[in-house]
Amino acid sequence: MFSCSEVFFNIDHGYLEGILRGMESGILKNTDYMNIVQCENLDDMRVHLQTSDYGNFLANEPSPLAVSTIDEKLKEKLVLEFQYLRNQALEPLSTFLDYITYSYMIDNIILLITGTLHQRPISELISKCHPLGNFEQMEAIHIASTPAELYNAVLVDTPLAPYFADCISEQDLDEMNIEIIRNTLYKAYIEDFYKYCQKLGGTTAEVMTEILAFEADRRAFIITINSFGTELTKDDRIKLYPRCGNLNPDGLSLLGKADEYEQVQAVAEYYGAYKPLFDGTGSNPGDKTLEDKFFEHEVHMNILSFMKQFHFGIFYAYVKLREQETRNIVWIAECIAQKNRTKIDAYIPIR
Repeated sequence: MFSCSEVFFNIDHGYLEGILRGMESGILKNTDYMNIVQCENLDDMRVHLQTSDYGNFLANEPSPLAVSTIDEKLKEKLVLEFQYLRNQALEPLSTFLDYITYSYMIDNIILLITGTLHQRPISELISKCHPLGNFEQMEAIHIASTPAELYNAVLVDTPLAPYFADCISEQDLDEMNIEIIRNTLYKAYIEDFYKYCQKLGGTTAEVMTEILAFEADRRAFIITINSFGTELTKDDRIKLYPRCGNLNPDGLSLLGKADEYEQVQAVAEYYGAYKPLFDGTGSNPGDKTLEDKFFEHEVHMNILSFMKQFHFGIFYAYVKLREQETRNIVWIAECIAQKNRTKIDAYIPIR
């Protein structure tokens, strides 16, 4: 028997859940990757992708194909799928889908600020932004020289405005400040999304709080490692850690005191889920990086979310799986285009 909440879920969201599960079944399998890595050139790759759910998405592109074109068209296809879901969605799913786009908005803002700092044309930068994170005020970013100006001219009317409260200052936008802004925005975003999912309750809360807790912890690990040898103080570093993960509070306290990679690894030893992610990583040929291990764990969590029904977590998981699939295809395409096959198998298999 279905519970009452499951019946109501199906009334409002069952159609889109069914559509999404159909879309998820089209994610490339290991056999698809085995075929793609054997391609001699990108036009061969196009032919192989035509036999998958991607179909004729590259049919109108002239030869020879460029890797950048493949990347652009992959993102375009994801955006069309996402917009279809968003246009059909009822509350609270529509708000949940909006939350998914906020991370792409943050990435776009940081890309634009960094690009303008290096005096790159705004039109060129806009074309490099992820289309899931586009918003009307993006082209005005070049007029901002301080975080306060950035907020007042660009972000005040966007959903990111509340996340910017801890970033506003009159300091010039330099490399260090931009990185602090990125991590401050992500901290506020992840904590807010986490609270929203908890408020939704049910299986959505169960699935998403676990996924977002991992995302919070991953960011804490990476922030710590990237801060070594920089001007970022330990006190400033601690302020950037999202507080909704499994590391909070003891693990974050230990990370805040770390001075070298081995100490970060020692913190991971205390957590069963994270210890194996640090084991066996290295920088030698053939070694997996820590980033690779994090991506593999993320893929595993997102795949598991499809084992449960009547929840919104699969919408988040699908976007993240397609994002990883895009990284995989672009990586293989780069190796083929550069005729460098030594690392062509270094993609993250999804299933």
